[in-house]
Amino acid sequence: MTERPLVVFAAGGTGGHLFPALAVADAIARRRDDVDIAFYTTNRPIDSQILAATDWSRIAQPIRPLPRTPLKFPQFLSGWVASHRLCRRAWRVRRPSVVVGTGGYGSLPPVRVARRFGVRRVLLNPDAIPGRANRYLGPHADAVMVQWESTTSLFPRAGMVRVTGCPVRSAFQDGDRAAAAKRLELDPNRKTLLVTGASQGARTINEAMIRLAETIARCDGWQILHLTGELDLQRVRGVYLSAAVSGVALPFCDAMADAIIAADLVVSRAGASTLAELSAVGRPAVLMPYPFGRDRHQTANANELVERNAAVLIPDRIDPSDNAARLGPVLEALMADRDRLENMADAARAMGRPDAADEVAKDVLTLVNRR
Repeated sequence: MTERPLVVFAAGGTGGHLFPALAVADAIARRRDDVDIAFYTTNRPIDSQILAATDWSRIAQPIRPLPRTPLKFPQFLSGWVASHRLCRRAWRVRRPSVVVGTGGYGSLPPVRVARRFGVRRVLLNPDAIPGRANRYLGPHADAVMVQWESTTSLFPRAGMVRVTGCPVRSAFQDGDRAAAAKRLELDPNRKTLLVTGASQGARTINEAMIRLAETIARCDGWQILHLTGELDLQRVRGVYLSAAVSGVALPFCDAMADAIIAADLVVSRAGASTLAELSAVGRPAVLMPYPFGRDRHQTANANELVERNAAVLIPDRIDPSDNAARLGPVLEALMADRDRLENMADAARAMGRPDAADEVAKDVLTLVNRR
């Protein structure tokens, strides 16, 4: 009896690493019912939270991020060795056909072990500038899938580099705005400002919005959906209540497709997965890239949309009052300018690659057939 092919996704640590992998996994399952799928993740709570809603098996690696202080290096080394050992032991029993890495430290051990075992390796690289993990793994990959043309030259030694866009889940491809608003307990007759700091919230964006509560309350016909993360939820809710801001504040939203579909304008970080979702739905955005990244990769991501007039960039200066002073006038102007919002939405939609998950799935299954 022939063993069923196994596709392993090495992903985790953030929603931005997991959601594109989930989109590809779903696309593979739609095409083939004889392929098994497993996720090798980090042990961060966000990984189990996201994958709990799926049927895919999950193996949590003890790998840790590379520490910034030498004192924590022994813990990193222990997790590094244990994660490699975990993969080797599992794959001696059942070897994968393909391993798909999505970047981040959680992808390193599975992709490295796959190379040693002679297993095909695919990298998803949605960011305009590859992160350290993908830069390291790129020369050893059979194929690299990128979101934007500007990234192709940054993988000169990969087996194949293809512009597919960033895979997004099928829920982002079809949706009714009014129905999505109702599911989120929003008023479908009001325009919605979505504020999100990705899967765990963003303190600097939350602080800026707290200072802009009265400004938002004055915007006639608008409401807010603010995804704050756990730590700032009660404070944000209290400020919005005092300022009579219409809308909802939540720590996290499992139905992110509903949140973006219900939105008329979005304030967010500039994670590659988030930008792909905004483009797939066609939503204008004000982007405040993560300010602490070593290579400012989110700023490079944001510029892809800004250059096409699909978004406005507001650098996050970390100081709450400074951020609010620059963000407030931009939001007021956009929320009062229906034509500009529509033009930005059209520009975002023109960038969308809703077929990205299927394109990547086809290439992965081609490698499965060549195992």
